[in-house]
Amino acid sequence: MKLLGIGSRINHSVFGVGVVTNVTSKHYWVTFIENGLETIEIDSEFTIIEAVEDEVDTISFYEVEKSLKNLLQKWSDVTEISPIADRWKKGTLILRSADANLADKEIPIDTFFHKIVMVRDKVRVMEQKINSNKILNDQDKVDLQQYITRIYGSLTTFNVLFKLKSDHFVGSRSK
Repeated sequence: MKLLGIGSRINHSVFGVGVVTNVTSKHYWVTFIENGLETIEIDSEFTIIEAVEDEVDTISFYEVEKSLKNLLQKWSDVTEISPIADRWKKGTLILRSADANLADKEIPIDTFFHKIVMVRDKVRVMEQKINSNKILNDQDKVDLQQYITRIYGSLTTFNVLFKLKSDHFVGSRSK
């Protein structure tokens, strides 16, 4: 059995369509459209959509993630990685001032949701850049990570908009 290389596309019976993002001696790390990052055994049952030769690539995780998003969007019908909850689709967010002389502001919930997802993605990129930074020491990274956790905690109000619980914002949890 020949090993698949990074960038190979597969269809797994449980997780669906995904792209191989890392290979170890026993496992493929695959980012699936519907299920995110999963580790599967090399001898798992799956269909190969497109095989890439096994080769070493030295690009950054950010570049892999960016390319992966483009690949998944190109080769699938899914256009949005984080779907909005069905009950909010085609809804309207109404902002009403306490001042009755001011007009209401109506925003399509889908538009508002897209902005929330963009904020989440930018915070995730910032988190990755902090964690991979070669100049910051470990204590600085921990300190900055605490701010990231607080940002996620402040955004938990918007979890009601997400269809999948796995897409929810999670702040710090009390033990």
